[in-house]
Amino acid sequence: MGILGNYITGSWITGDGAGQPLYNAVNGEEIGRAGTQGLDFAAILDYARKTGNPALRRMSFHQRGLMLKALALHLREHLADFYRTSYLTGATRADSFIDIEGGIGNLFAYASLRRKFPDDFFCTDGEAVGLSKGGSFIGQHILVPKEGVAIHINAFNFPVWGMLEKIAVNLLAGVPAVVKPATATSYLTEAVVRVIASSGILPPGALQLICGSAGNLLDFVDSQDTVTFTGSAVTGRLLKSHPRIVSENTPFNMEADSLNCLVLGEDVLPSTPEWDFFIKEVRKEMTIKAGQKCTAIRRIFVPASKLEDAWQDLRNALARTVIGNPEQENVRMGPLAGEAQREEVRAQVSRLLASSQILYGSLDSVEVVGADARKGAFLSPLLLLNEDPFHREEAHTIEAFGPVSTLMPYKGTDEAIALSKKGKGSLCSTIVTASEHIARRYVLGAATHHGRILILNKDCAAESTGHGSPLPLLVHGGPGRAGGGEEMGGVRGVKHYMQRVALQGSPTAITAVTGIYQPRGRQNLDGRHPFRKYFEELEIGDTLVTHRRTITEADIGNFANLSWDHFYAHTDHHSLEDTLFDRPVAHGYFILSAAAGLFVDAGKGPVLLNYGIEECRFLKPVYAGTTIGVRLTCKEKIPQEPKEPDDSPRGIVKWYADVYDEKEESVAVATILTLVRRKE
Repeated sequence: MGILGNYITGSWITGDGAGQPLYNAVNGEEIGRAGTQGLDFAAILDYARKTGNPALRRMSFHQRGLMLKALALHLREHLADFYRTSYLTGATRADSFIDIEGGIGNLFAYASLRRKFPDDFFCTDGEAVGLSKGGSFIGQHILVPKEGVAIHINAFNFPVWGMLEKIAVNLLAGVPAVVKPATATSYLTEAVVRVIASSGILPPGALQLICGSAGNLLDFVDSQDTVTFTGSAVTGRLLKSHPRIVSENTPFNMEADSLNCLVLGEDVLPSTPEWDFFIKEVRKEMTIKAGQKCTAIRRIFVPASKLEDAWQDLRNALARTVIGNPEQENVRMGPLAGEAQREEVRAQVSRLLASSQILYGSLDSVEVVGADARKGAFLSPLLLLNEDPFHREEAHTIEAFGPVSTLMPYKGTDEAIALSKKGKGSLCSTIVTASEHIARRYVLGAATHHGRILILNKDCAAESTGHGSPLPLLVHGGPGRAGGGEEMGGVRGVKHYMQRVALQGSPTAITAVTGIYQPRGRQNLDGRHPFRKYFEELEIGDTLVTHRRTITEADIGNFANLSWDHFYAHTDHHSLEDTLFDRPVAHGYFILSAAAGLFVDAGKGPVLLNYGIEECRFLKPVYAGTTIGVRLTCKEKIPQEPKEPDDSPRGIVKWYADVYDEKEESVAVATILTLVRRKE
């Protein structure tokens, strides 16, 4: 493997000097070296800001999303190579699937999120807000990509996922990244970045890689940058308090290893399906990646009356785990990432044993297949028991970052909630229960101390992704010890890399900036029916003012008979006492239908179909004798990607429909969507 390269300023560069040795976790042999000595970290960040950032900002969300999709598809063509390299880290095939294909899955997920954003480089955030009585002064938040760089400092346990989960978000936001993986497993990250760089899919400067020490990189961050860290809470606190980060108020997101917990509900018996899910989940979380997961279950709380049944079944399940060379098909748990990591875990377990005893496993010996336990960083799964968790606190304060969990008893759900909080903040917790009452009580009692809570039962077990799997569309992070940050979370995560700006001005000015029509903004009345215009021809603000129609009692009765909606307010003159109406009122949906009859152009044209209705409000009762008209205004245009090669080009047009009466007062407003053909 030789000396790893650093992909910086558009080239592969090796650091000066010998570098730090890297080892095969299975046999302890040196496989390469990594180093960053001599690199110009200021130049690296400058290249990202001046080359990568402008290139990404010139792209729209849709273009950036399609770029992520292309990258994901390209990486999938190299899976075999990535898996071969991943075995050197001690990861089994299942471990590597989570890391490699899970990371690529994040790219796909964020590529799909492009549809939640406009086909522009910025977006609005929330609805406009009226700031004046007459409506001539409004506010609107917008989000623009920051002009800096995302700096990702990642842990050793997921060298692919750790990178891809983060860059998927910042790249969709329009911000470049500098990735610094943990040195111990950086050779796998480097292998993936080599494939990315050679593909040419990302613009220059969008992604840079540092393999080795971060040196004085943080000395050059500024207020437009964002720093994320995944790893130990101790290291995270040191980085977060870096003088430059403090002085520049550089956003810093920390995801720290935490003492995550699983609670077995009081209702669960050994004869129920939930008991089996409990045993399976604990075993999986202890052995996947040899327990080297920031989300792994470190604390297991079970009803005191079921403690012996639980530890007996857990011991039996762990005893069936085949440990050894991860390349062998029957192996379910490989070694830790290296000898240093194994010694660290042993040291932490020794501290835990001050208040616990070992129920299963050994600190000193382990049976392995296809490998030499003395040469590789192998360690037995270790199930501990702390019988007095309220007074013997080591399990709530000490984490052994390996295949180690501590079993503890509780009495009553309130005790389980209290014990879960003693970890002082975690990334995730699980409650295994078939009782909705227990689930609700636990969630609402424990939610303040956990970033994510899984309710596991027979209804969802078959499709559940499990306790420890962060999902790209859900927030990942946690309070307190877990770092106090959050990442991913779908659209929420993208906003972390964007600057929120509150705009104030007239509806016309806000419309001009955002490209979304605001009520009371200037309207374009060119005399041509907007339904006769192709997608490209439509301008935001194009408006049709329709002729008018008077609503009759016959209209109301006919609509009731046609729709079968005979609600008393529409049809019964004798039931209106103590209601909001003094006589039968027209159906709201009839008013919308009548409005459509007024604004629709009947002839065949560019409009292909009605796509839906959003934000519909009925503002004022419409009685027989009321005359209504419609102002239909082009509100927003969204290009649509073809789903099939032979699809005709088209886009979605949102129309602001204002239905008003003879007093010029709005009786209903709605956003109506149509599918409109583009010119060939």
